[in-house]
Amino acid sequence: MQSKLSGPELIQLKNAVVEGFDESNWRELGALTNTIDEVENHPRLLRSLSWGDSDYDGHALVFLRRMIGAHEENLDVVRRYIAAKCEISGENISSEKADGRKIIFSPNIFEIPSEPQDPHLVSVMMPFSQEFNDVYSAISEAAENAGFTCKRVDDIWKHSAVMQDVFSLIFQSFIVVCDFSGKNPNVFYEAGIAHALGKHVVPITQSEQDIPFDLQHHRYVHYLNNGEGLERLKQELYSRFMTLNSMRG
Repeated sequence: MQSKLSGPELIQLKNAVVEGFDESNWRELGALTNTIDEVENHPRLLRSLSWGDSDYDGHALVFLRRMIGAHEENLDVVRRYIAAKCEISGENISSEKADGRKIIFSPNIFEIPSEPQDPHLVSVMMPFSQEFNDVYSAISEAAENAGFTCKRVDDIWKHSAVMQDVFSLIFQSFIVVCDFSGKNPNVFYEAGIAHALGKHVVPITQSEQDIPFDLQHHRYVHYLNNGEGLERLKQELYSRFMTLNSMRG
C-alpha cells in the first residue's frame, strides 16, 4: 500500500525529530522500520546530530523520507514513534495525563484555534431555544460566582461555519456544561468533542431519560426549568465549579 505522506506532514515530522531526537531514537526507529543499517552507515546523519552541524536539518528530512519510503506500514510506525517521543508542533492537539501518558491527534474537519486554552472559561452546549435562556442565565451566574467566565457559541461569531466556532469554544474551555435535555444530537456531538479534548464535562438534564446510555455512569445534575429548579441548578453547579476551581493551575 502506497504511503499517504504529504509534504506538510513530512516537514512537521522532521521538525519534531530535529527538536527531540537523539542518536538512540534514530537507532530505535531504524530498528522498527528495518532501516537500522542505513541509520548506522549514513555518512552524516548521526555525525551531524552529534556535532550540532547546520546540515543536520536537511539530512533528517531526506533520511526520514527514505525511511518511510512507499510503505503505509512504515509511515504508521514513524507517526506513532515520533508522537510518543516528541512534542509535535503545528496542527496537532495534545492531551496529556498526570502520569505522562499523551494522545496527539490532528483534526482534519476543524482548524486548531490560535487562541490559548483558558483555565477560567466555562462553555455551555445546549439547544438553541428561547426556553433555555433562563437555564443559561443560571449556569452563567453559578460560573461567575465560582470565579469563571461563561460563554456559549451564540456569544461569538468568528467563522462562517458554526461548528468551527463550537470547536474553538470547547477547545479553549476548562469546563464544558452539556445540557442533554430533549436528546439534542448537536449536544451529543459536542459532548464527544469535549471528552476527546480532555475537558471537564458537566452533564445536566431536565429528564434522566435524555442522558445517553454511554454516559449514564457519569454524575449529572437533574433540574426543573422553573424558578425553584433553576435556583437548585445554580447551587449544584456552583458546588461542582468550586471543586474544579481548585484543580486549575
